[in-house]
Amino acid sequence: MIAVIDYKAGNLTSVVKALKHLGAENIVVTQSPEEVLRASKVVLPGVGHFRATQLLHDLKLTQSIREATANGTPFLGICVGLQWLYEGSTEAPETEGLGHFAARCEHFPARYNGGELKSPHVGWNSIEKIRPDSKLFAGVADGSFVYYTHSWRAPVSADTAATTPYGGDFTAAVERGNVMGVQFHPEKSAETGLQVLRNFLEL
Repeated sequence: MIAVIDYKAGNLTSVVKALKHLGAENIVVTQSPEEVLRASKVVLPGVGHFRATQLLHDLKLTQSIREATANGTPFLGICVGLQWLYEGSTEAPETEGLGHFAARCEHFPARYNGGELKSPHVGWNSIEKIRPDSKLFAGVADGSFVYYTHSWRAPVSADTAATTPYGGDFTAAVERGNVMGVQFHPEKSAETGLQVLRNFLEL
């Protein structure tokens, strides 16, 4: 069973549709910690304000996600779902993230290389794979384009699997073992996005 977590801020319909298109069966949209613990895979879609992730703590989903991932269950965070894997975000300093990855997410700078940098970062942009061992990006070529819509970003670190240039490089995808996240929307990223989701389903 694939648990797609509903915290009232995710692009659930498009994500579920993409997973079904790839042949996934027994997809459950849930707010239940028990279902998360029973799932063979867990997906956390996300759009909107980081503050919305407080519901994950309130519903005790944070604890169940920690337990599930510690037991080896593959986890994929999307957009804000990736940001939640970090310690937190300056968008909502009072709301803690999962803390699986060190650092906090920050807003794009207002200016870059002497010019104004528009925010949010919306539309298609390229990715660079920097981890040849990435399971999530198997079969995805460097320079492939994916779809973004976000104003906050995660810094590049040793766990970064791919980067995208916008106001400097930021983490397009993060991956450590069975815990993964993508800042872009794979469900809106054509064949490249489907390949990323396909790779996750095959874990």
